[in-house]
Amino acid sequence: MPKSSIELINSRKEEILNAAEELYQTKNFKDITLNDIAELTTFKRTSIYNYFETKEEIFLMLNKRQYEAWISDLENIIKNNKTLSKDELAKIIAHSLEKRKDMLKLMMNHFDMEENSRLEILSEFKTAFGNSMKTLNKLLEKFCPDMNDGDRTEFIYAMFPFIYGIYPYTTVSDKQKEAMKMADVGFIHHSIYEITYNSIKLLLK
Repeated sequence: MPKSSIELINSRKEEILNAAEELYQTKNFKDITLNDIAELTTFKRTSIYNYFETKEEIFLMLNKRQYEAWISDLENIIKNNKTLSKDELAKIIAHSLEKRKDMLKLMMNHFDMEENSRLEILSEFKTAFGNSMKTLNKLLEKFCPDMNDGDRTEFIYAMFPFIYGIYPYTTVSDKQKEAMKMADVGFIHHSIYEITYNSIKLLLK
């Protein structure tokens, strides 16, 4: 395939992802349609099918892009710090996730995105997901020399399921607050940074 054709395909894909990302700032995943996405691009809805077969594929690739940005953040932590205490490490990882609100929010629709995507698209995402685990492991190797392979694996397999629950625990609607009040369920708001920092501190112990 000529270089110009590859560049055009990649440019079109990025335009679609950018449109989906823009819509996601004001609308929920379930409310966004391919028509909505097409309206923010320079081409028709039918052209989207040349690049993505479903809305879920678009958002899975958008989340892949989010994971890659997070990986870049983690790599910069490794590169720009000689040493970090466990408390400093917990803070800096918490800040890195605080910047990835869309990634955390998209995780609530993860099952649907994966189930309604082609295998090759899912494989692309899983590569980024796997690389984020590997990069986090490198982070622990450098800044937590007292942790052995088993300790790091245990941390990672506790950390990633936790990440999937951050958004709903830190973003509560007025309706949810009222329901918890009626059910006599106590609610203390924590920011993404606060809940992540406190949880990582516990995991690092």
